[in-house]
Amino acid sequence: MAAASHAPTVDGLPVLRITPREGWFALDYHELWEYHELIYFFVWRDIKIRYKQTAIGAVWAVLQPFLTMLLFSIVFGRLAHIPSQGLPYPIFYYSALLPWMYFAAALQNSTTTIVENQRLVTKVYFPRLALPLSSVLSGLVDFGISFLMFIAMMFYYRIHLGWAMLMVPVFLLLAILTALGVGLWLSALNAIYRDVRYVVPFLVQFWMFASPVAYPSSLVPAKWQWLYGLNPMAGVIEGFRWSLAGRSRPPGRLIVVSSAVVLAILLSGVAYFQKMETTIADVV
Repeated sequence: MAAASHAPTVDGLPVLRITPREGWFALDYHELWEYHELIYFFVWRDIKIRYKQTAIGAVWAVLQPFLTMLLFSIVFGRLAHIPSQGLPYPIFYYSALLPWMYFAAALQNSTTTIVENQRLVTKVYFPRLALPLSSVLSGLVDFGISFLMFIAMMFYYRIHLGWAMLMVPVFLLLAILTALGVGLWLSALNAIYRDVRYVVPFLVQFWMFASPVAYPSSLVPAKWQWLYGLNPMAGVIEGFRWSLAGRSRPPGRLIVVSSAVVLAILLSGVAYFQKMETTIADVV
């Protein structure tokens, strides 16, 4: 992010001088807030483009996780007999697909956002962080629609929501920060190395099977739980299952380790993105 300073000209008129910031971490929250209307515009633009000229529109936000849930319930549930912590298989898998599909979509969208907006990046000054941030935030609309579908499924299976549901915003925030942190790394790298976008689909697929989406984290031996928690989405997904279904003990150790990893990824992602921000316009 650039630093702006005012300096008078010979005629006494103010001049805005934009210079690169010094250091690895110099996030200007005040400047980012000044551009909050631009971030809102980017979010709204992404939402409109996503459903432009689609036959069923926002129904895709429900159809994709619903069909995936059916497939997982048949293959991993009925055929492979994966334990479901006493939950109906549709609830078990849908509660994990809610945060996972949000994370996967936000990660892929934020990776390509700098390249897709290269004309804007090279011609107009604004905090470049606004682009990956808006890509991550725009996915919350799909998440909200899918979440309503999950509530309807809970009523269908007569599963009552408990006090643990109050923790859902916390785990959602962890998912947002994870997507943003990893997205900052990948969006900056993709501006320099265009083959990064070809790696991301494989990364997302591998990451899903390394996360407790198709199976519970209880299958991982207790002595390796801390190592499994180094996957930040492990704590997020198990946290969603516990807070929404409430059939298992809160995954405390897993969440603590995952939260620490999320914080490290986010801080390092912001630092790297800001470091590359000064050269992105030249190479994109």
